Amino acid sequence: MKLLQAFLSLVRWPNLVFIALTQFLFFYTIVIPSKEAFFIEVYLSLPLLVLLVLASVCIAAAGYIINDYFDLNIDLINKPEKLVVEKMIKRRWVIFWHFFLSMMGVALSFFVAIESGIWLLGMANILCVVLLFLYSISFKKKLLSGNILISILTAWVILVICMAEVRVQSSLNSDSIAANQRILRLGILYAGFAFVISLIREAVKDMEDIVGDRKYGCTTMPIVWGIQSTKIFISTWVVILIAILIALQVYVMPLGWWWSMLYATGLLIYPLFKSLFMLQKANKSEDYHKVSSIIKLVMLFGILSMVFFKWYGI
Repeated sequence: MKLLQAFLSLVRWPNLVFIALTQFLFFYTIVIPSKEAFFIEVYLSLPLLVLLVLASVCIAAAGYIINDYFDLNIDLINKPEKLVVEKMIKRRWVIFWHFFLSMMGVALSFFVAIESGIWLLGMANILCVVLLFLYSISFKKKLLSGNILISILTAWVILVICMAEVRVQSSLNSDSIAANQRILRLGILYAGFAFVISLIREAVKDMEDIVGDRKYGCTTMPIVWGIQSTKIFISTWVVILIAILIALQVYVMPLGWWWSMLYATGLLIYPLFKSLFMLQKANKSEDYHKVSSIIKLVMLFGILSMVFFKWYGI
């Protein structure tokens, strides 16, 4: 049982659940209603959707595993109490599970790609595996590149569903084009939200892990720019995100989406304001961890807001 718990901790099982939830929500609250509105059939059957979600989960799990493998020495300093590699699971088994899950994710991706006729989908997920590996051995330790890469891959969780469902063909009729435009518009909206909120959280985590990162020669944002400049960077993006969220509430106000507006104000905008004030006062690892946890909750509630498009109709 302890070994199973260690493995689930290694693959960050709550994050994997979040990835699966995001993709299922996007498909059932945005893709299907968008196509049903124009009487267009979806391309992904339920079995193919499940396999595509499993592919995303496997690739993400493999990424978490290889990240912990290369971060062993840094984690001994930053979070020794959460250490799994070598302490609970031997390094050779860590490598085995990284390879197995990566191959499983790629294999499932190509199966879905063949069945759906979107070969680019399989190639894109191979690229994700490669980028996650490169992130663990190099990009994570460099200024901004690792933060941006992880933010792009976070956005990809949503965009991969768009890729599987949106067809770019000259033979499409006007209804299919309209459905595709609606899916893409909302896909880009949520992918953009995922990118920005992930960029914010990654920068906060860099401040939280600064002690171990500095000892092992990393050149992350707080090490190169300093804590104060990093706080300004994060605060700027938080303010931009708050402004966009407020603008969206103004946009839906004439539509009478009052519950949506209440939800966004209480569970997205207010926590972001709170994180701003907490960030300014933060000066130790525990403080940054609390800010990171709030940002993570905002990400969760932001993704869950998809249900309002199903509720109100889009």
